[in-house]
Amino acid sequence: MTTTAAPTTGERAGRTTRPGAAPRRRRSGRLRRVGLPYLLLLPALVLELLVHLVPMLIGIVVSFKELTQFYLRDWGTAPWAGTDNYRLTIDFDAPVGEALLKSFLTTCQFTLLSVALCWLLGTAAAIFMQETFRGRGLLRTVFLVPYALPVYAAVITWAFMFQRDNGLVNHVLHDQLGLTDSPAFWLIGDNSFVTLLVVSVWKGWPFAFLIMMAGLQNIPREMYEAAALDGAGVWQQIRRITLPSLRPVNQVLVLVLFLWTFNDFNTPFVLFGKSAPQAADLISIHIYQSSFQTWNFGTGSAMSVLLLLFLLVVTGLYLLFTSRGRQAADA
Repeated sequence: MTTTAAPTTGERAGRTTRPGAAPRRRRSGRLRRVGLPYLLLLPALVLELLVHLVPMLIGIVVSFKELTQFYLRDWGTAPWAGTDNYRLTIDFDAPVGEALLKSFLTTCQFTLLSVALCWLLGTAAAIFMQETFRGRGLLRTVFLVPYALPVYAAVITWAFMFQRDNGLVNHVLHDQLGLTDSPAFWLIGDNSFVTLLVVSVWKGWPFAFLIMMAGLQNIPREMYEAAALDGAGVWQQIRRITLPSLRPVNQVLVLVLFLWTFNDFNTPFVLFGKSAPQAADLISIHIYQSSFQTWNFGTGSAMSVLLLLFLLVVTGLYLLFTSRGRQAADA
């Protein structure tokens, strides 16, 4: 009678597990873990490509073409214009270039005033809201209402308020307070710039308030208490503690506000329609008029490309100078 020895544990494991199977499983599991975030980002990347990058590349191609209403059915057959569209755009002695330069200067003035006022109001409100008082939560909510409202609904409301004959603004200034001799035209003429600035600041300053509120949460209260014990007043605390501590937040906030305001199309378009007054002729509306009213899409695309280059240069210089200033301050 013969007997066979029972297989050992190692022999059983050798029969059930092939050499190299466990490393392959670990490798595949590692690949799934690493690739999952990119797979989740893939829909957003595809949409970004279709919505922004592809139209931008098409716009660059169109800027080198003589694309008018005669070639809209098949824009690829439009003849090449080379750099003629760009030459026409930057020729400031010609009517097209002169009008673009005026629009650019108006946009720069509007952007500087709007960004400065939004930053000032947002910072002041955020510092004020740091103190504890009754109704602070309700007041914070009220401050954020302009930012939460849809842009079109808010701007349409302002357009009705600035109507000459039955608008609320003229009713208060002229009928009730008697500050004007006659009802003013707010949506045409030189007053249109003031109207556009008021609506832009009203719509944009809650964003600055929100960002500043978040930045102020990172400043320890002990710094203010120590400064108060040393005899520092409110303005000295703001100058020596608050503003230096908020410098990184301010750098990002000012850049975002600048880009949003300089590219703002919805506000002037809803306020004034397709043809904005000369005093409020922002470059976004000017490019729209050059493209869709004169049907010269080549020139409009060239203006858009030049605007993109300008914003890229300004953003790069801003980031360069702010980074150097931050390094100097840290040193």
